[in-house]
Amino acid sequence: MSDSGLERWRLILGDPADGSLGALAGDAAGRDAALDWLYGRDEELDRRDIRRRQGGTGGSRLTTVDWLDDIVRLFPKETVERFQRDAVERYEVHDIVTDPAVLERIEPNPGLLRAVLRTKHLMNPEVLRLARRIVEAVVRDLTEKLATEVRRSFSGARARQPTRFKQARDFDARRTIRVNLGHYDPEKRRLSVETPYFLARNRRHLAPWQVILLVDQSGSMLPSVIHSAVTASCLYGLPGVKTHLIAFDTEVVDLTSDVSDPVELLMKTQLGGGTDIARAVRYAAQLVERPRRTIVAIVSDFFEGGSEAALVRAVRELADQGSTVLGLAALDEQADPAYDRACAQRLADAGAWMGAMTPGQLAEFVAERVGR
Repeated sequence: MSDSGLERWRLILGDPADGSLGALAGDAAGRDAALDWLYGRDEELDRRDIRRRQGGTGGSRLTTVDWLDDIVRLFPKETVERFQRDAVERYEVHDIVTDPAVLERIEPNPGLLRAVLRTKHLMNPEVLRLARRIVEAVVRDLTEKLATEVRRSFSGARARQPTRFKQARDFDARRTIRVNLGHYDPEKRRLSVETPYFLARNRRHLAPWQVILLVDQSGSMLPSVIHSAVTASCLYGLPGVKTHLIAFDTEVVDLTSDVSDPVELLMKTQLGGGTDIARAVRYAAQLVERPRRTIVAIVSDFFEGGSEAALVRAVRELADQGSTVLGLAALDEQADPAYDRACAQRLADAGAWMGAMTPGQLAEFVAERVGR
């Protein structure tokens, strides 16, 4: 086995492997100490009678600042992000997002954004100012990515009439091949295109649609809360779309006035608490101006803390009047749903579309409806 292979096994097995694999030195010892500092906290090691890393059993010579400096120096970026995410989400090392000295060193990433939003109530104004840098950086990246998808979805629908304006995205491959088949050379197996054809692209100038996003701000829905804020910001101001963003737990908060600023939206969210989805749906019903041109998207895990019968009734009333009710068990980049399936089935029976979407898929869904 190569030296690098032995080193990897030693890092995995820890101090008890010193006798057979040899002690570590230099950067390898630093990597081992960094792993000890974090994963030695795992209480499962004692329960399963697995060697416990030294970092979790007593006073460590590493401070959080030292540890952050070391992992950035010793590990690849993807590994560093995983360590930081585990520190704040798995082991609740809150000083990563509440200590000014740490915040000044840390590189923004989605895991830290979630940690900031969970712990911002613990921060004094100076720390909150530094933490906001993380929120702004990650939201900026998310917005730039999603804005491209939204613009693509709303760029216009192709019409079936030809156009003299020749753009690659409007190339009519089917008609071009059909018309030029007479120029096919069977020996060379090549089709010569003498006349390419293109389709016109119509812009949508229609009566506006309302998109009302109802976002469950319970702790388990945090990734969806983040992406809902960014999605609403990207949809806001698009031609043909009037966007509302409503956050709810047992109370309902209309955040539409801040929908153009997703950072401010997220800094105003209050995670946790109960869930009263029916109350949020009733509030949305009051906002509906033209039912048949309204999409009400409920982003929730559908574990209703209020009256489930009232929720089903409110959804049925919206669907019966012609509104499109969309129940989303997840709205983030992975779109991994975790939800109350029994409640979701009752809502589907009441006329709602139920599922999980990425923000880009939601934008496509909205664009399809607006383009009708």
